[in-house]
Parts: sequence; C-alpha cells; structure tokens
Amino acid sequence: QVQLVESGGGLVQAGDSLRLSCAASGRTFSNYAMGWFRQAPGKEREFVAVITWSGGSTYYADSAKGRFTISRDNAKNTVYLQMNSLRPEDTAVYYCAGSRRGASQRKYQYDYWGQGTQVTVSS
Repeated sequence: QVQLVESGGGLVQAGDSLRLSCAASGRTFSNYAMGWFRQAPGKEREFVAVITWSGGSTYYADSAKGRFTISRDNAKNTVYLQMNSLRPEDTAVYYCAGSRRGASQRKYQYDYWGQGTQVTVSS
C-alpha cells in the first residue's frame, strides 16, 4: 500500500507559478512511476505529466509542455510538479498517482491516488 498526500495548491493570478508536492509513504516509492492528473469541474480527470521510477524519462500533456516540469526525489519519497505561466484553464484539482506498471497517460493504469490539491488561477 502507498499513501500519497499532495500539497502546494492555492489561488494565483494568470502568469504566476506554483510548485505542487506529493509525499509518499508505505511501500517503496522508487518502484513506482508517478503521474500528475487534474480534474476541472464537470470534466473528466485528465493526464498532466508522468515520470518514470528512476526519473530518467518524463512525458507531458500538450497543455503542459513548456510550462510544467515534473521531477522526483526518491530519497525524500516526493514527486513535484513545477507549474509556470499559469492560465485560468489550468484551474482544477490536481492529483498525484503511482503506477506499478510504468509510466502511462492512462488513469486506469494507476494503483494509488492522493486526495488532490486545488489550484485556482484567476484572470
């Protein structure tokens, strides 16, 4: 079992930056690919970014490319999402998730989820 706790969300203005953190406890964090997803009101949960267990590879949704950076520190059991140049359309609850099956953009391939952290971007 892996427990995931997100933090770092908040209310910011368009163009600002935020760094989300996801702290993991339980089974060996470094065995899991870690992803970030988001869900806006009335919409499906969508993929944002994923990082492999070693941190050697990362993948991003088109909406995140060039603005967001995912990273991890296996010594601290933490994964991060640095979000720059935020836009009102980035407003959502952001979730981190862990996958034993490797890096994936498919939410159904993730085994563990955090409770989410709200990000609100005002125009």
